This record gives sequence, C-alpha cells and structure tokens, in this order.
Amino acid sequence: MSLMNHPTTTMKDNTTIRPDFALISQWVKPQAKVLDLGCGDGELLTHLHRQHDIRGYGVEKDDKNWLTAMENGVDVLQMDLESGLSGFEDQSFDTVILSQTLQAMHNTEGIVKEMLRVGREAIVTFPNFGYWRNRTQILFGQMPVSKTLPYEWYNTPNVHLCTIHDFDAFCQNHDIEVIERKVITEGNMVNFLPNLLGNLAMYRLHKK
Repeated sequence: MSLMNHPTTTMKDNTTIRPDFALISQWVKPQAKVLDLGCGDGELLTHLHRQHDIRGYGVEKDDKNWLTAMENGVDVLQMDLESGLSGFEDQSFDTVILSQTLQAMHNTEGIVKEMLRVGREAIVTFPNFGYWRNRTQILFGQMPVSKTLPYEWYNTPNVHLCTIHDFDAFCQNHDIEVIERKVITEGNMVNFLPNLLGNLAMYRLHKK
C-alpha cells in the first residue's frame, strides 16, 4: 500500500530507490527474515533482498498490488491487516515493517502490538502531521494536501494522522522502546526541530 508520492535515490548499482527505503535498509541485517505489511508491489522487499539477501514475505490487501508483487517474485499473502497477524507465530521474524500505512489503519494500537509480537524488531514510518506546511494549511482553514498527504479530505484513506510527539507518547505509554528514530523531508535528514521541519518519521522499535 502506498499512500504518498515519493522521490527516488540512485544506488551504487544504478538502481533507484525511495530515500525512506534506503534508510530502512540500514536497519535490516543481512539474511534477516523480514515481513513487510502493506507491501504494495514488493519494491521494498525486492530492494532488501538485493542489498541484504533477506528472506522476505509480504502482506497486501489490494488485488492489483498483490498480483504485481507476485509477478515480481515476492512471496506475498493477501489479507486485511485490520484482522491482525494471528496466522504468524510469536517472534517468527527478525524485522516487521509497516511503511507509510500506519495512518490508514483503524486498529492502530492493535497492529503495532502485533508487529512487536511477531517480530523481534519493528520499523514504522508515517507522514508527520506536525510538519510546518500542514500547520500552515490548517491555519488558513484547509486540510493539508502535500506529497506525504496527497489526498483531499473527501477521498483520503487516512484515518489516524499523528505527529512525531504523538507517536513518541504512544511508545512511552505502551512500553515500546525506540531503538532509533530518523526524520526526513524530501529525502534529507532533519535533526533540528523534527516535529516542525520533518514531513516523514521513521521509527525502529522493540518491546521492552
């Protein structure tokens, strides 16, 4: 599932990859067993297999994306994430990834808990609703529309938008350890005032 428009980065092997995928790749160990939730066409898993020789599996609900992922050689299961991950055993993956899909989940709390049950680590990325351009649009009486939030208010799949501060509090309240956090804008790292200046947040998580 892809819910935003993405720039790309050219890798050493002359292939192009989204900057957030390139950063996620830094958090995945070689030959790891990886589960990608809402994997879309399988682009991230394909990249991780190429870079780290991972054993990758995807979950995708959309018929078209599921078929494309299968055609791309990705092992992908078609299912609705809202129903949870009951088909997967505890700690059966090294890393479970939810990339820019968190905001479209109705059962946000449940899916994060399931990720940390199934995986030794979880990687969650989402558009930061606290980004200054979003705040400006709200100040002028409009719902934000941007590269990270490309939908209008009437056709958006997003139901649970949050800021970086919101997600930090969520992790603290649910005994989730933030191993590492990265914030980017247009593919560039943001270290100063990330909740204001960053439009995409990336978290590497572990259950305390």
